[in-house]
Amino acid sequence: MNEVQEGLCFAGSAMVTLFVIGAGNEPLPPETFHLAGRAPDEVHPYVLQEQPPVIASLGLVSYDLTFRDTSLVLSTYTCEALRRLCADGRAVAWAGFEGSFHYDHLLTEDIASSVYGYSASGAEPVVAWDFATLRSAAWRQRIAGIRATLQELLR
Repeated sequence: MNEVQEGLCFAGSAMVTLFVIGAGNEPLPPETFHLAGRAPDEVHPYVLQEQPPVIASLGLVSYDLTFRDTSLVLSTYTCEALRRLCADGRAVAWAGFEGSFHYDHLLTEDIASSVYGYSASGAEPVVAWDFATLRSAAWRQRIAGIRATLQELLR
């Protein structure tokens, strides 16, 4: 098991946490997340509360996807889940460690090392599966790029 995978298993089971802005405030059904030959054991969607008006008009939903089998390599799955979240219209999605979400720090440099994947409609998803990459200047630049995409979406 690598570093990011270990981080996803902090509570015992593996938990992939995804956020999507632009796909409305109605959560997708659990079967939507049957991807890449895998299905989460649990899907917990959350429509985030107190959304700023600019975000609320597009919708913001978070998903906690739990896998009891911690031996599953979840990098390909995470990539496909991000692709799926951005498939139905203009949206930006990202995968982040628990506790990395705050409205004032959406895809900012200070939380870049807590974001292990991202996608936008019409673009290929990107996933990083090691802490060296997540802590690198190159990764911070990539996160800045997806933040710029998010800011365009919010205009």
